[in-house]
Amino acid sequence: MGSGPKRFAVLHAADAVFEEPANFGGHDTGFTRWGMVGEDTPGAVHTDFGICRLQPGGSVEAHVHSYEETFYILRGELTAEVPGGSFTLAPGDYGLNPTGTQHRWRNNGDEPVEWAQMLAPQPRAAHEGDTYWVNDFGSPEPTPIDVRDPRTRRYGHIDPENMDVDKQTQDRLALSASMRTALLVYSGITVKMMADTDLGTQLQTMFMVQYEPDGFAGAHDHPFEETYLILDGGVDAVFDGETFRLETGDIAFAGVGCVHEFANPGTERVRWLETQAPAPPPRHSYRFARDWKYLKDIT
Repeated sequence: MGSGPKRFAVLHAADAVFEEPANFGGHDTGFTRWGMVGEDTPGAVHTDFGICRLQPGGSVEAHVHSYEETFYILRGELTAEVPGGSFTLAPGDYGLNPTGTQHRWRNNGDEPVEWAQMLAPQPRAAHEGDTYWVNDFGSPEPTPIDVRDPRTRRYGHIDPENMDVDKQTQDRLALSASMRTALLVYSGITVKMMADTDLGTQLQTMFMVQYEPDGFAGAHDHPFEETYLILDGGVDAVFDGETFRLETGDIAFAGVGCVHEFANPGTERVRWLETQAPAPPPRHSYRFARDWKYLKDIT
């Protein structure tokens, strides 16, 4: 490969460091974050991705962001509060806080809560993380997410079985027809959208990916940035010619133009959470190396 600037990063769960964000001091109790991808990540311009942790009894005061925030609950139960609504989020739930939306977090349970958090455009340290603390607001008692309620516009839920092709029936999905009920299936790979324009995102996407044994995606790159958080199993990944083994809890980032590929050589399925920023264009989202090599070979 060439000797240009590095455009990717690989981080392992064993090296996780959770810290209170610098701009949160005095506005939270028991909140820490492992900032995996951000301003210091090679090639990252649009993406800030991390794992948040909130201790029992912990909270984050009311605030807004000048960026778009999506999230996916990994473990525990998180109370999300917005003006006019309060929701209990459990593992598998996901949601969106649009730019400028007042919200706060609470952990009313007796165990820590962890969630994946994707922020776009990338928050800037020079601007206090583009987070603004606002006056508190009232909210009703929290209720679980009801994905069948049409008023639940910014939240959703996904289970591992939702990635199975033979379980895509309306009664199991319990969702109105949209892209978030559909599966994209190819070469041993299954993709299901979560946070997209149907949910209300404008600047990013979040979705689930599953690789069957022998699932493979050939070398390609994108005109946007991607992150990958491994949830189950392990996968072999190549970024700009360097090979890595990613296991549960690991994360990788691929910047614009980073040629990458994935393969599942094992006997078990691999599942990961994936994000993109900015949101993909209507056409030419993928540039497969094989297609352009073919052109070179025939001319």
